[in-house]
Amino acid sequence: MRPGSLAEVARLAAAGESFDLCLPKAEALSDEPVLLGVGGGELGRVQDAYLAATAEELARAHGFAPPDWIWEETRKLHRPWFASPLGSLRAVLLLESPAGFRARNLFVSQNALSRA
Repeated sequence: MRPGSLAEVARLAAAGESFDLCLPKAEALSDEPVLLGVGGGELGRVQDAYLAATAEELARAHGFAPPDWIWEETRKLHRPWFASPLGSLRAVLLLESPAGFRARNLFVSQNALSRA
């Protein structure tokens, strides 16, 4: 099942579905996703920040204002999170990570949102 919004991605993840579902189109960003960090621990907090970063980057890519919910403090990490556990890749991730991700202390590859 392909979610129609980031809010639906969060609802599915909270219900135990894989977070790595295909992300929705940019037009579906307005509904605020449930906070996954409330009951999901560190992984849930990373997913909350990732959803906000995704919304910001999709809004930027499509030329419209991002939704207000992405600016909440609950959508930011206090400690850096790297998409790879390999220390040798950290410098690359620091350089490549899109602005919306860096702003939330998430460090991913530049193509983290590309669809293959």
